[in-house]
Amino acid sequence: MKVIICGAGQVGWQIARHLSGELNDVTVVDNNPDLVRRATETLDVQGIAGFASYPDVLERAGARDADMIIAATYSDEVNMVTCQMAHSVFSIQRKIARLRAKSYLEAIHSDLYRRDHLPIDVVISPEREVAAAAMRRLSAPAAFDTEMFMEGRVQLLGIRVEEDCPIVNTPLRQLTDLFSTLSANVVGVRREGTLFAPEPDDQLFVDDECYVFTKVEDVDRTMEVFGKKQKQQDRVVIVGGGNVGLEVAKTLEERKSRVRAKVIERDRKTAERAAEMLERTIVLNGDGLDSALLSEAGIERADAMLAVTDDDRTNMLAAVRAKADGCALAIALVNDPSMVALTGPLGIDAYINPRATTVSSILRHVRHGRVRHVYSIGDAEAEVIEAEVLSTSPMAGQKLRDIDFPEGVLVGAVKKGDEIVRPTGSLRIEEKDVVTIFAMSDDVPEVERLMQVSIDYF
Repeated sequence: MKVIICGAGQVGWQIARHLSGELNDVTVVDNNPDLVRRATETLDVQGIAGFASYPDVLERAGARDADMIIAATYSDEVNMVTCQMAHSVFSIQRKIARLRAKSYLEAIHSDLYRRDHLPIDVVISPEREVAAAAMRRLSAPAAFDTEMFMEGRVQLLGIRVEEDCPIVNTPLRQLTDLFSTLSANVVGVRREGTLFAPEPDDQLFVDDECYVFTKVEDVDRTMEVFGKKQKQQDRVVIVGGGNVGLEVAKTLEERKSRVRAKVIERDRKTAERAAEMLERTIVLNGDGLDSALLSEAGIERADAMLAVTDDDRTNMLAAVRAKADGCALAIALVNDPSMVALTGPLGIDAYINPRATTVSSILRHVRHGRVRHVYSIGDAEAEVIEAEVLSTSPMAGQKLRDIDFPEGVLVGAVKKGDEIVRPTGSLRIEEKDVVTIFAMSDDVPEVERLMQVSIDYF
């Protein structure tokens, strides 16, 4: 597949890294020659320096025979015009654009992106993706990472193993015997900084970070098995009243269960804008690192604090201060993956990686076959792929134990019709079954082969 990626920033580079690693023909376009050089020197991609919306630049990037274009520059307008050029001048079939301005995303403009208007097949909103990720964190407050699969019926939980965990030093195969009615299934473990897919005889140790699949109705019980207690989030403090903070606050206001939320925003104009757009949320103008202001917001009584400014250091320091002041749960927005390793030692309960959420959302629309969802784990260390099994798939008609999965691949859950079933070795995978698969990054191409990659998806 030939793909043009416009924008070589963090998101564009990460997508290029994924797609080039899977032997796609990738060309990166950016008006910053240094970013283009970084991409071509570190990845197996071609690079073009220039404005992505210019037809001559797209021509040089090979738009005449491209299968897909992904517009992820920093400018919404450039992304929109790029897709228009890709459609009108080069007839590129698949066009994905990242748009951030709320005005472009309002429902009143929902028909704007038709082929006869502004032809964009998929619109990705980073702020909405991050806000959704924040709400998922709040739904499982004791988990450091979480994502929904199978239409919200299955949840992936990232759980840190602590000393009071009842199943420490227990072989994973025994979990089924000990908790026969529980749907929990451990698919990934990070130990001393290294992520791997565990074997049935592997044990969990203190300080391990494990990724667990479970049915939504079993989330509370699964957390209890791992020594975690769930608590309703009734009082929430949000540090940062920009697009992400505003989206989170509005989502909290729309919840059926009443949530008392307060927003702290340093910039006065941004704070005033947030106050105008929110109905029941109190907005405070000031520094989210100010102890007196945090106290005024009731941080010591808060069930959760989300730090979602555009500065990683501010978010992490605000989370640390909130914990020091007695907040039960502190969640920080962290853009730089190299800083994620500091969240544990600093006592930050959970983090949101906006780049990973945006990349996962875009990849969901890029994958071949009947892929329904893709979630990137860590710094692109692994992926969880949800897909429907095609009749031509090598998996169809085989028992799980007979499928030739690579060592770094585990099945997390299987949906047969309307039923979610535990993936056991004797389970036969049939056409139209939906499976969620945990795969280390190097094994993703083989998983796509097993799912029967098909250009018909486009």
